[in-house]
Amino acid sequence: MAAEQDPEGRAAARPLLTDLYQATMALGYWRAGRAQEAAEFELFFRRCPFGGAFALAAGLRDCVRFVRAFRLTDADVQFLASVLPPDTDPAFFQHLRALDCSGVTVRALPEGSLAFPSVPLLQVSGPLLVVQLLETPLLCLVSYASLVATNAARLRLVAGPEKRLLELGLRRAQGPDGGLTASTYSYLGGFDGSSNMLAGQLRGVPVAGTLAHSFITSFSGTEVPPDPMLAPAAGQGPRVDLAACVETWLERVCGHLGLGVQEPHRGERAAFVAYALAFPRAFQGLLDTYSVRRSGLPNFLAVALALEELGYQAVGVRLDSGDLLQQAQETRGVFRTVAAQFRVPWLESIPIAVSNNIDEQELARLSQKGSEVNVIGIGTSVVTCPRQPSLGCVYKLVSVGGQPRMKLTEDPEKQTLPGSKAAFRLLGSDGALLLDVLQLAEEPPPQAGQELRVWPRGTQESCTVRPAHVEPLLRLWVQQGQLCEPLPSLAESRAFAQQSLSRLSPAHRWLEQPALYQVALSEKLRALVDRLSARGAL
Repeated sequence: MAAEQDPEGRAAARPLLTDLYQATMALGYWRAGRAQEAAEFELFFRRCPFGGAFALAAGLRDCVRFVRAFRLTDADVQFLASVLPPDTDPAFFQHLRALDCSGVTVRALPEGSLAFPSVPLLQVSGPLLVVQLLETPLLCLVSYASLVATNAARLRLVAGPEKRLLELGLRRAQGPDGGLTASTYSYLGGFDGSSNMLAGQLRGVPVAGTLAHSFITSFSGTEVPPDPMLAPAAGQGPRVDLAACVETWLERVCGHLGLGVQEPHRGERAAFVAYALAFPRAFQGLLDTYSVRRSGLPNFLAVALALEELGYQAVGVRLDSGDLLQQAQETRGVFRTVAAQFRVPWLESIPIAVSNNIDEQELARLSQKGSEVNVIGIGTSVVTCPRQPSLGCVYKLVSVGGQPRMKLTEDPEKQTLPGSKAAFRLLGSDGALLLDVLQLAEEPPPQAGQELRVWPRGTQESCTVRPAHVEPLLRLWVQQGQLCEPLPSLAESRAFAQQSLSRLSPAHRWLEQPALYQVALSEKLRALVDRLSARGAL
């Protein structure tokens, strides 16, 4: 397979974004004559993140692009030659230079799917040497993406469907790649947009943002706009000196609020006027640079009402410090009285945005009924996943040459499930999720309405279940290096994620001490596990 001409595929991860031991194992396989031996790996996690009961699968698009673009360059091979033993057979490096993924097949959960422990996020099969080399890059592409998407989904569940959530964490992210990944997959997980323009350019994430405190503090109030004149929104009528109009409105606003006209900060007002001249149809005020009540609010209202005279409508305000809930409620109260006093009805419901180190606990407080907050910007808590910085995905060999392989280890939790497998989701007659079943690929799929005996993970007892509906979980995306179906867009995966989350029972959606979702093994798979375990113990 010729290397794909896909810059985004090359940017997602390079072949040498990997661990050295992948290259040393590749040499070992090649030296043993096993480079082309058929093998299959599974990528999965062992525990749901953040103490929850679910995860969202993410990163598939990046993985598919990486696999299809995989090709070692001359510079890559030269570097490998410099770190491997100097007496390595040159024929091995010739083999590496010709390597691609034309023999690789990928099955996976669609992006945005609910994912549970032990159920593969990816199944990767192909020549042993190649699929071994894919391990670290695929883990890197899936683990953080799925973690961020899950974190964002939890925050969306806390906020409810009505609040607008914006990801503002680029400056807090773990490097540029982490920032782009976080912006992309927080959107998939349920956020409405991001401040990250590169995520908008490359991934189609809706972008949002207005101004920072530095813009406001840069003005002293002595600045004279080069052109203070603004035409009416309808485009007809004389242009008006906006700054002068704002001063007139300031007197009326301060009189209504019981403030002296000297109290609101001149520099802040000049900054608002400058921003309104640049964005008359999208004026938003940042209220807390000096004092929300004595400066930010009256200055914003003076500018908003001056714009309203010309037919423009301000789009909102933002609060970035202090008790955000209390300030939002007080601000809304002021908007209501001013709207009534000056007969500007739209001002009552103007959106109030908040930001400032918002975590799950504070988000719950801001999302309660009557909070008056409409838009919530979250940075550190979404991009750094402070409650759990890693999902802990693993990539394990399950078959070689058509024969099952199993890792036993001294830790039962780290034992792997052998053999090439299929995965199914069983549902009740009301559409409720019952459990996921893993079985050997050779077994016939479960049938709706038929009783099935399964072995839930973590128990020593079997149980029977009679599903009303059965859904296969793993879809074929790449076969022998070729894309089998178009990848969904990020927006489509986001919609699918929200649909998937809506199917969870309330008990599985709880963020603290949720009911655990069951993953079970078929009788045949359980028997294979027992047989290989007994053989390994001999």
